[in-house]
Amino acid sequence: MQLEAESMRPAINRLKRAQGQLNAVIRMLEEGSDCRAVVTQLSAASKAIDRAGFSIISTGLEQCLQSEDPTADRADMEKLFLSLA
Repeated sequence: MQLEAESMRPAINRLKRAQGQLNAVIRMLEEGSDCRAVVTQLSAASKAIDRAGFSIISTGLEQCLQSEDPTADRADMEKLFLSLA
């Protein structure tokens, strides 16, 4: 099943923010920044990635359940969802 690009816009935006946060973490490590600041930034990036993953899977589940596609498999989508937990 293919995901609709427009329905993925929020997840794409969230991943772009996470990418910026990861770049900041790398820069902070290279500059020898305070450990707490680095961990805080890394935590924010990690949460953004997790939320994007949940958003992608939930949108996929919704599209899967609404489609008439015989290859759409709810069990596979549930496995993907649980892989993020």
